[in-house]
Amino acid sequence: MLDGDQPLFLQIAEQVEDSIVDGSLAEGERAPSSNELSAFYRINPATAAKGLGLLVERGVLHKRRGLGMFVSPGAREELRGKRRTALVERFIDPLLAEARRLDLGGEDVARLVRERTEAAAREPAASIPHRIPEESS
Repeated sequence: MLDGDQPLFLQIAEQVEDSIVDGSLAEGERAPSSNELSAFYRINPATAAKGLGLLVERGVLHKRRGLGMFVSPGAREELRGKRRTALVERFIDPLLAEARRLDLGGEDVARLVRERTEAAAREPAASIPHRIPEESS
């Protein structure tokens, strides 16, 4: 859900992006409206609209007059590419810098990552809602 130090409209945009990246909101599919988002998250509709507007500015969503907002073609791959770059910059580069300080080579780091991946696979997955439920009529 929404929490943290980030402004709510940015969190809304990120939640919608998460749904696009994980495939629960497909390209060409209608995105949740600002009213649906505001009801679901119990926030001001203007805040939800600001988050959606940001995604329109970025080209992730596009408007269809009278129909709503839809996921733009290529949005998923665009977002995945940006997130891969951010992953490298925020986590991989610092990991490799620390590994060098500890005299760990690439194989050592790869082994540690494999071990953590295997351990994480044995842990129960947290249930995270990625899709905003449709508003009932």
